Amino acid sequence: MIRERAYPVDPWHIRETRLDLDLLAQSESVFALSNGHIGIRGNLDEGEPHGLPGTYLNSFYELRPLPYAEAGYGFPESGQTMVNVTNAKLMRLLVDDEPFDVRYGELRSHERTLDLRAGTLERIVEWVSPSGQGIRVRTVRMVSFTQRSVVAFLYEVEPLNDTARLILQSELVANEQLPVSSKDPRVAAVLDHPLQAEEMLEQRTGGLLVHRTKASDLRMAAAMEHLVEAPGKHAVTTEGHPDWLRTTVACKLEPGQKLRVVKLAAYGWSSNRSLPAVRDQVGAALASARLDGWEGLLEAQREYLDEFWDHSDVKVEGDPEVQQAVRFGLFHTLQAGARAEQRPIGSKGLSGPGYDGHTFWDAETFVLPALTYTQPAAAADVLRWRHSTLDLAKERAQTLGIQGAAFPWRTIRGQECSAYWPAGTAGFHIGADIADAVRRYVSATGDYDFEREVGLELLVETARLWRSLGHHDRHGRFHIDGVTGPDEYTAVVDDNIYTNLMAQQNLHAAADAAKRHPDLARKLGVDDEELASWRDAAAAVHIPYDRELGVHQQSEGFTRLQEWDFENTPPEAYPLLLNYPYFDLYRKQVVKQADLVMAMYIRGDAFTPEEKARNFAYYDARTVRDSSLSACIQAVMAAEVGFTELAHDYLGEAALMDLHDLHQNARDGVHVASLAGSWIALVAGLGGMRDYNGQLSFAPRLPSRIDGLEFSLLWRGLRLRVEVARDEVTYSLRNGGGSARLDILHHGKEVTVTQVKPVVLPIPAALPTGPAPTQPAGRAPVRRAATL
Repeated sequence: MIRERAYPVDPWHIRETRLDLDLLAQSESVFALSNGHIGIRGNLDEGEPHGLPGTYLNSFYELRPLPYAEAGYGFPESGQTMVNVTNAKLMRLLVDDEPFDVRYGELRSHERTLDLRAGTLERIVEWVSPSGQGIRVRTVRMVSFTQRSVVAFLYEVEPLNDTARLILQSELVANEQLPVSSKDPRVAAVLDHPLQAEEMLEQRTGGLLVHRTKASDLRMAAAMEHLVEAPGKHAVTTEGHPDWLRTTVACKLEPGQKLRVVKLAAYGWSSNRSLPAVRDQVGAALASARLDGWEGLLEAQREYLDEFWDHSDVKVEGDPEVQQAVRFGLFHTLQAGARAEQRPIGSKGLSGPGYDGHTFWDAETFVLPALTYTQPAAAADVLRWRHSTLDLAKERAQTLGIQGAAFPWRTIRGQECSAYWPAGTAGFHIGADIADAVRRYVSATGDYDFEREVGLELLVETARLWRSLGHHDRHGRFHIDGVTGPDEYTAVVDDNIYTNLMAQQNLHAAADAAKRHPDLARKLGVDDEELASWRDAAAAVHIPYDRELGVHQQSEGFTRLQEWDFENTPPEAYPLLLNYPYFDLYRKQVVKQADLVMAMYIRGDAFTPEEKARNFAYYDARTVRDSSLSACIQAVMAAEVGFTELAHDYLGEAALMDLHDLHQNARDGVHVASLAGSWIALVAGLGGMRDYNGQLSFAPRLPSRIDGLEFSLLWRGLRLRVEVARDEVTYSLRNGGGSARLDILHHGKEVTVTQVKPVVLPIPAALPTGPAPTQPAGRAPVRRAATL
């Protein structure tokens, strides 16, 4: 685990002031750079030492076998694993024939800085070789937001005390050796040298490699070029091999002189295009990068991020650590989706190999809300990718014997890749999560062209799934049996409330969209009888309730299950799934992550305030947060039921998930959903933002330790600014002209906001509506008061 405050608190930078070799893998995730198309981990420039080397292209994967003790009908036959592609980061330096390696000689200083406004990672090192030659090295790297195929590096080195002969070896390396990531030898074999060489081209200042995967049959190319500045005589040469290219720069420098090398790299891949087409694509990308040059790329990166932060920044006064963390989270959220362009957003983005690079329901439920209200085009692209996989989802439904579309629990290309049925395929709620993302996007943007082109068919086919999967009992109630909700510690259950309420919303949304677009609905085979069946099922959805306890049941019978013995569960036994059999977890009242609590956030219109308060207290006492997806949602509901101090605590956990490595697995990549969730915890939690039935509403309240909160939302083309102070809130429009107006709700009161004059309103006092929540023994979040 990364020690608290390992990175000094700074509002716009993540700075590592000393190198800890025991935390290399974690820092490589924190310092990863991406634009949603290309991702590079924050490995040291010279490549060694490293934790987990990694360079990734969105959706570039290899097929691998799925291990089963016993096969079964409908089980997925193969998995998909993101490939570590050709590495362009490597810049090896030799000083008078001695390799620059931080493990040898004397490392006088070492600092790395992730600049959230510039979009760059800078490294400054002073090192003395074993023979006594001192050097200063400064490197800067970036993955371009404006040129999605381009990665650029600056490498500067100068001797400090004596004349030095410097040799810089800049490389492209495919099939680099990786730490063993799977105990299954079949899987390890697939991932060992997954790339087959197809072409190599070397030139004096760079070159190109083209490779192809063996089973998935995907082709990729990587190219590099170098711009060298050095005083006096220097030599530049390139040599190549099918799996590596090396450009060598040799020079001799006096103290104070500097070698400066700009390395431009480009990536491209395709499942369909020919070798010449992919090769020419990266050549064109290099030409474009060369046209702008290093300074031009930096300037464009800064301009892109200036615009992003201008309308997406969240300002937090009073908790500088959370302020830093939420900006870090927004930056990684942007990196995951900015240039994904109709490809998925993985649970780790492109920051590491965790979960094989798969996308889950995390994207639609946690990442897309933040993008929908700040970068709606990026959200729409992810949904267009889902739509592109609709045929596969319909095939999967047929295999399972149901109608409509059964979207995969985990995937890269669109096929189901989960080998564990109870927590995977049975998690059918992902279909309703996708439908909710469609509903939210259309509601927030008014983009009915998107609804016609993409959204309607997604809504229709997911609605058909629910009508097929569920059934009416003899009393007319509609049940959905044998499913797993967000809480994977309670699997294959009947009438999970989250699933039922999300399915209900899905059915209504599909029926409403079909009415808006009757011509397209008819082409999809929707008739009046099917519409009526959707509405009948939605009206009759069964919602389990325990009248004796006065709380809703997460699923039918949940509150009668045996209680988990939290008092005698040692701290080292968490996460429980790694220390107890699923059989034990499935039959007891222990909750991995917010489930019913999440239903009360997304479908808050289905509960009364009193029900929310009682439910939250009941389930908070049973939720162990073994998932990084939980704390942000618990923050939202803690704030809504009046416990803003607890909301602040949960907010801190969500925001600091990776900077403090709270789940001790940041080495595999950052938790994009939790980082996006910190935005949700602030905007929907402390800001009280909701979007029910197309009505935007706010109910802001601040905890005692936060003095102010500011954020912006994009709503149907208008930029709404919300500034929350201790006792009042200001709503203002930043665009739209004098005639622009936006009707919202403020603590239930209708308010009209115009650009002419901000609206300033008082914040009513918080009145908790239920019992004070408690958490399982030893599982309370860190109190923010102790960290400030």
